[in-house]
Amino acid sequence: MYLYYSPPYILLIAGLLAGITSGLAFEATLKLAVSDWSKNRSTRTLANLKGMQLLMPFLGICGGVCFFLAAGLEIFGFPTWLGYAIALPLTLFIGLLIWTQLAQVLRQLEKGGSQALDLDSFG
Repeated sequence: MYLYYSPPYILLIAGLLAGITSGLAFEATLKLAVSDWSKNRSTRTLANLKGMQLLMPFLGICGGVCFFLAAGLEIFGFPTWLGYAIALPLTLFIGLLIWTQLAQVLRQLEKGGSQALDLDSFG
């Protein structure tokens, strides 16, 4: 006998809200730090960006995305363990890629200033 269970709509919404609020905190922290760096051009400020001050909101984004993905998979009928088995490695891999890309962009900004990030010059 198969028992139907209620899909985790609350977890889906909670993961989405956690990702959005952490994203807003991440954006505000990054904007404030880059603005502070552009005023005094200290390399120490950009080195501090990679620390806990920016990592905590980023981990909040990753956690929210992981719960959102897992709940979304459960809504489409995947078992809970399989939803998390897919969502967790996917979130970790994409989060690692984004974090390393952010570190590269900050290094470019530190070396060449904002002109190093001028994307219009490539075309």
